[in-house]
Amino acid sequence: MNLLDLDHLLRYWSAEQWQTNILMLFHLLGAMILGLVLGYERAYHGRAAGMRTYALVCMASTGVIILLAYPHQWYGGINPGNLPLAVSDPTRVIQGVVTGIGFLCAGVIMKEGMNISGLTTAASLWAASSIGILLGMGFYFAAIMLTLLCASLMMWGAKLEAHLPSHPAIAVMLRGQPQRHFRQAELAKFTHDLGFRFAPGSLSIQLQDGCEEWRFVCTARRNFGGETLTRFASRVTEIPGVAEYRVTHARN
Repeated sequence: MNLLDLDHLLRYWSAEQWQTNILMLFHLLGAMILGLVLGYERAYHGRAAGMRTYALVCMASTGVIILLAYPHQWYGGINPGNLPLAVSDPTRVIQGVVTGIGFLCAGVIMKEGMNISGLTTAASLWAASSIGILLGMGFYFAAIMLTLLCASLMMWGAKLEAHLPSHPAIAVMLRGQPQRHFRQAELAKFTHDLGFRFAPGSLSIQLQDGCEEWRFVCTARRNFGGETLTRFASRVTEIPGVAEYRVTHARN
């Protein structure tokens, strides 16, 4: 059999292959919607893994598993079922690929203080492995659509999150002047007046060079958009005795 024969190549775009790919697309769209819904709950509470991360992981998982439902359409409809299982079973290779990509994804996740970054990049790498698996198995249209869906999420997913109601969290570090002792009730009232909720479970206090240093997380009672940090930082000097401060996004 000539593998480069036109009739053989067109089998990847036959009517039966189109039907299979469209069915797979419906599964991918459903996974994206459910992943967005689940991720919104995390984004609403200011967590690091938000809508894009959950949707990418959900779609990638669906892309890997749904191709197992159509073994007769693998490789353009060439069924390798007559070959010994040790030779013909591609699920073993898929398992190794997904596991290996998982280690690669872990390398791009960074944690600095209360802030975690790189989760969406890690999820997109895992989604890329799913795209490669779909393409390698001959499901070209499903692979193309998964690529477009993932790219759309990464480009516009953040804008969608920014416009939805949420409670973003910020991490605050306050260092007082010598002999200045902060009180939790004082800081809780200050954050409340600015539209934030003080999280007492995140509080840590240390004494350094004779100065108290308080670290805590507070969540916004509503989404202030791009002004979440500046809203707090512009007023923090109103607290008497503050010598230094640092305000950053908290995604944990």
